[in-house]
Amino acid sequence: MARKKQYNEEEVINKAMRLFWKNGYEATSVRMLEKEMGINQFSIYASFKNKQGVFLESIKNYKKEINGIKEILRQSNNGVTGIKQYFYNFLEFSKEGTLRKGCLVTNSVNEIKDDADPEVMVELKKFANEIRTLFVSNLKQDDQRKEIERKADFLMNSLLGLSIASKVFDKDQLENIIEVTFKNL
Repeated sequence: MARKKQYNEEEVINKAMRLFWKNGYEATSVRMLEKEMGINQFSIYASFKNKQGVFLESIKNYKKEINGIKEILRQSNNGVTGIKQYFYNFLEFSKEGTLRKGCLVTNSVNEIKDDADPEVMVELKKFANEIRTLFVSNLKQDDQRKEIERKADFLMNSLLGLSIASKVFDKDQLENIIEVTFKNL
């Protein structure tokens, strides 16, 4: 008979997600996960197979957490204005008290090595493409020209940059970045 888990899987994944968000995928060890999640290495391997499995579950959890602001963008009928609001919503989402953490996906992409696990890269790219698709959809509300794809790429690049900048710059600087981004769109 299989042993009953002595922990709530959703709670331990949430803890792991926050650790990956803070430290990145590469810098987070299984030992660190054990300590943060409050479960032993055997339980990690039994439930998630390996660090990659914990990370992939963490990405799923992150998608659920960010879904609130993605849904606002998905429901937006304001075109570029809706996308701009998403940028501001993202800044608020990525805060934890006075700490700005950026984006789990962006942080991971920035520190992941060239020989990264393909499955991890697929999930990270899938996440970014979901946001880009929402940008395209919102851009089409204002404009039907071919520039939409280029603008969506520009906005993704701007969002990734904002994510990184949010870890360094103050609120006024971040708002300046958003305003200039949309002024130049």
